Amino acid sequence: MFGSATIWLERSVAEINALNVFPVPDGDTGTNMLLTMRAAMEQVSHCSDSSASATAQAMAWGALMGARGNSGVILSQILRGLAEGLEGKDFFATCDLATALARSSAAAYKAVSQPVEGTILTVIREVATTAQIKFSSDTAELATLMETVVNEAQASVARTPSLLPVLQQAGVVDAGGQGLYVLLEGILRHLRGELVEIAPGSLPVTVATLPDVEESFYGYCTEFLLQGIDLNLEEMRSRLSELGESVLVVGDDTIARVHIHTLDPGAALSYATSLGVLRQVKVDNMQEQHRDFIAQAERTSQPITGIPVVAVVSGEGLSQAFSDLGAVIIPGGETMNPSVQELLHAVDSVPSQRLIILPNNSDILPAAAQVQGLAKKRVEVVPTKTIPQGLAALLALNPESNLEENARAMTKAIASVSTGELTTAVRSMKWGKLEVKKGQAIAFLDSELVIAADTMPQALYRLLSLMVRENSELITLYYGAEAHGSDVQDMLYFIRQNYPEQGLETVAGGQPYYNYIVSVE
Repeated sequence: MFGSATIWLERSVAEINALNVFPVPDGDTGTNMLLTMRAAMEQVSHCSDSSASATAQAMAWGALMGARGNSGVILSQILRGLAEGLEGKDFFATCDLATALARSSAAAYKAVSQPVEGTILTVIREVATTAQIKFSSDTAELATLMETVVNEAQASVARTPSLLPVLQQAGVVDAGGQGLYVLLEGILRHLRGELVEIAPGSLPVTVATLPDVEESFYGYCTEFLLQGIDLNLEEMRSRLSELGESVLVVGDDTIARVHIHTLDPGAALSYATSLGVLRQVKVDNMQEQHRDFIAQAERTSQPITGIPVVAVVSGEGLSQAFSDLGAVIIPGGETMNPSVQELLHAVDSVPSQRLIILPNNSDILPAAAQVQGLAKKRVEVVPTKTIPQGLAALLALNPESNLEENARAMTKAIASVSTGELTTAVRSMKWGKLEVKKGQAIAFLDSELVIAADTMPQALYRLLSLMVRENSELITLYYGAEAHGSDVQDMLYFIRQNYPEQGLETVAGGQPYYNYIVSVE
């Protein structure tokens, strides 16, 4: 059931990712849910006990370790509730699944400190309530229950904009709720025999057997954007799965985003170039990243304070900035949220029993919170949601204070910095009085969409007028991988001419998706 559901989810990842409230190019809800489900199915493939209880427990554990982003963490808790509801059962009846769905809903709500209706939480709750009301006995067929559940999930997702004003204003339904609906629909299709049967214990996605060489698990993380004509995504997935693992292909017949871990990135890129034009090619040697991380962790024991800081950062320049301040870096950020297991591995690798995590992204906070309960070490999570907040927190680290005092001081330091982010709109929309056209430069102030302009410099000029105050002391401009050199120079000239009272720093951040990040302190 869940193997088929994972396959069905994979086919809808691009559509789910596109359900961003804001028209930004970093939608990753579908990706996070798919990677979480893949981790669940991977764990099941190693489970020798085929009972319903053991299978559900394996899925729950795999999902927790592989959970990425807010949607992935909530999905892992839904599976944990399912496992609790099926505990001790070799087999289960329709009424058992109805009861287990109620446990799923309870676990999901419990995992969120401030539950918001109109999200995936609402969808699982309404699904569970309907299942319990209509299937309190075990006389019905399982497919009958799932048909009712899927219909309720679809209706619940359709209602999310009426419950959450930001969805209604953006003209979208909740992405996490849509992802859950797709998973449930995949289960129903399996029960109806509408999907190819999956062999027991097999993975829902083909994983190639790689040569038995030292550290072959790591290889090269290869990502690119492929533009072409009549692209066949299924065929691409199949071919790339022969070349590596962790294959992700999302998009349509004209453009596809590809992710693959492979020992031969050249083969993957060569195949892709035969299909179209490559853009945004990125190849990272994961063996070197792993060795560098371990070496950095060993160096960063900070004997004066005994409190290392682990920071999630994307972009070569930004990573260097955090590293220069003594942080141990975990690569990650928009569209590449580290999993709970990856964060836990980072914590275990640092030679200290007490440490601090800086997520630097609101979607990474839930996974970091899970690490606190799983780690054998004392971990404090300072809730940084942006890169400038992370740097401000890191600068507040006091060598003479203990873990708790530093966590409080670093959390307080977050309030001293205002963050602006600039990117290009991927769709047209209306947000309050703001009209946004696809392709325009858009700017966010502390995560709120505030500006749409024809050019990136215009957006920055207007953004700074909202950010800089009489007591502002420092402006820092971080320019990303897609920033143009001439624009950067024009912006720096403008800032110097119009804000002479404030200090100015510039950093070649190299961050993806966001052309510029600007902070004012």
